[in-house]
Amino acid sequence: MQRNRPMIGDRSRPRCSIVIRAYNEEHHIGRLLAGILEQTERSVEILLVDSGSTDATLAIASRYPVRILTIAPEAFTFGRSLNIGIAEARGEFVVMASAHVYPVYPDWLEQLLRPFVDPDIALVYGKQRGNSTTKYSEGQHLAKLFPETSDLNQTHPFCNNANAAIRRELWVQQAYDEELPGLEDLAWASWAVDQGLSLAYSAEAEVIHVHDESPQQVYNRYRREAMALKRIRPAETFRLLDFVRLVLSNVLSDARHAAREGVLGRVWREILWFRFMQFWGTYRGFALSGPLTSQLKQTFYYPRRFSIEQRSVPRDMAPISYGSILDSPRDEPVEN
Repeated sequence: MQRNRPMIGDRSRPRCSIVIRAYNEEHHIGRLLAGILEQTERSVEILLVDSGSTDATLAIASRYPVRILTIAPEAFTFGRSLNIGIAEARGEFVVMASAHVYPVYPDWLEQLLRPFVDPDIALVYGKQRGNSTTKYSEGQHLAKLFPETSDLNQTHPFCNNANAAIRRELWVQQAYDEELPGLEDLAWASWAVDQGLSLAYSAEAEVIHVHDESPQQVYNRYRREAMALKRIRPAETFRLLDFVRLVLSNVLSDARHAAREGVLGRVWREILWFRFMQFWGTYRGFALSGPLTSQLKQTFYYPRRFSIEQRSVPRDMAPISYGSILDSPRDEPVEN
């Protein structure tokens, strides 16, 4: 049965444009695109910004109603890739999704766009959870960053462009910083807050974020983000003492949660290497002296509190059944 299909190819202005950044995402891109086609919000266009994929990413994307844009690998930054996609977007709102996320429910887009009824909301970001390949500590980190309760009037700039939406008219005033090695979302959100605008967090706009990284990849990710945070907030520093303290506190917190869940014996090695690489990467990305004082770094780095148990809030909507839709042929027209 054909249902909830985006209006790709329609010349009227779509309500939202979805910009996806991708590089060698053949294992994930199909699931995301299939999930988009199941959404209750149908006034959508999809733009894929590819930075030189050498696998089947583009072949898979071409089976879906996607407009494909490209950026040379040597020219890639996260901000530049987004700017290329948003420049071509026709929607009033721009949804940004990592190529290795996929929506849990068919009202993901609806929930992500709902807070924009408030004209003072510049950006909305949604909940992220891991899957079976997610490292235990990464799952704890996601649970802390993205709680079960929505906040529709957030005045601090934390957000995450793996699952977020902005007003395109504001991007026209302030494009993403193309020089940052990461955290372009934080820099843009900081600008929005400085303009007197607010952010919203929607716990109902849930995606699964697939990370299956090696220790070196975890180190590189957090080093890159720390370098970006240092450029955004030049006064911030991260000392060796902070590295030791945060490794210990996060390992102990993770171990307590894992013991309570009965999985500590299976994940304790993974907890140790993940938290070590996370904060060693952070340490290497920052300058090596000075105090750690930022409220923002409390959000990024400090462990999930054990006293607050967050349980998934039940929804009165069935999740998307990916097993069936990924086996179905996609015959919608493709706009290029």
